[in-house]
This record gives sequence, C-alpha cells and structure tokens, in this order.
Amino acid sequence: MDRKLLTVFIILGLLIIMYVINTGVQRSYNADQSELFISDQNNIQKIIISAEQDAIELIKTDTTWSISGNDTLQLKINLIKSLFSNLKKIKKEHLVTSKKDNWINYGVTQENGTHVALINGQGETEAYYVFGKSEAEYNRCYVRTDKNNEVYLLSENILYQLRVNPTFWGEISQPLPINNNQEDTN
Repeated sequence: MDRKLLTVFIILGLLIIMYVINTGVQRSYNADQSELFISDQNNIQKIIISAEQDAIELIKTDTTWSISGNDTLQLKINLIKSLFSNLKKIKKEHLVTSKKDNWINYGVTQENGTHVALINGQGETEAYYVFGKSEAEYNRCYVRTDKNNEVYLLSENILYQLRVNPTFWGEISQPLPINNNQEDTN
C-alpha cells in the first residue's frame, strides 16, 4: 500500500510540474500589450494606406483632413474619426507566429498585406502596421508592426476601413447654389 501511495504522489507531482510548464508556455503567447494603437491621434498629420500596387495619402492641414493629390473630392471626416476610434478599441488577442516564414499564411507579407503608416507633424512614423485577412474568421484580421516578426490575431477586422480607393474616403463637394434672383442695382 505504501508503494501504491508513493506512485500516486509521484504521478501527481509530475502532473503538477507539467501543468506549471504548460502554463508558462501558454503565457508566452499572450500579447505584451493589448492595445494596438497607443499614440495620440492629435499628433498624426498624415495617414498612408497601401495595398498591392495602390496607395492613398490622407493629410491633415491645421485641423482639416484632405486626400493628397485630389482636389475634386472632399474627405468624409466621419471616416477619419471612425478609423482612429476603431484603431484605439482594437485589441491584440494573441500571438499567432513570430516566424517571418509564416507571414504568408496570415497575409502580412510585403506583397499581400495592407500597409498603414501613421506619420506625425515632424515627418516621423508614429506607427506602421501590416494587416492581413483571416480566412477562417471574417470579423477578425491579423497584424504585424514594422520591424517586428510577431503576428497577432486582432479582436476585430479593420480591413474594411483601409481602402485605397479615393471615392471611399471622399465625396464630390457640392458647389454653392448661384442666386440668379439678384437685382442689378446700377
């Protein structure tokens, strides 16, 4: 009976050790910080979004945002507010890979990712992200940051807001109506 009891304690001890090791390994897959975007949005003066061969540049002059190189479209300001709001609320759920060779599986390579650069007034990049589409879950996406091999699964999908089409970001501004009823005072 003592031998059976000793065997049970040894097996129980081994199970506890395996549990502690497993918990430590699982913790290494948790995100270091849960927020994706931690900069102050008021510092951002330029947003560059690129995907495949296309790109769009959104520029802030004083307090007004505009589409660079496009004077026929007026930027939909609610889209900029929504973009910053969603960047702030998106959380990194967990690490999916830290190997550059696996980037292709998550759509965050140089060629097939959607790139977003947030640039401050001094021309310095505050944040640079490469987003990739999740094939399994349409309501989530993957992200990696510049100079970092780690790819995280995000709590939400932001790719629908990262379009490079100018007509997505802007609308044709309506000209002011001409008043033809003015009387000539001469």
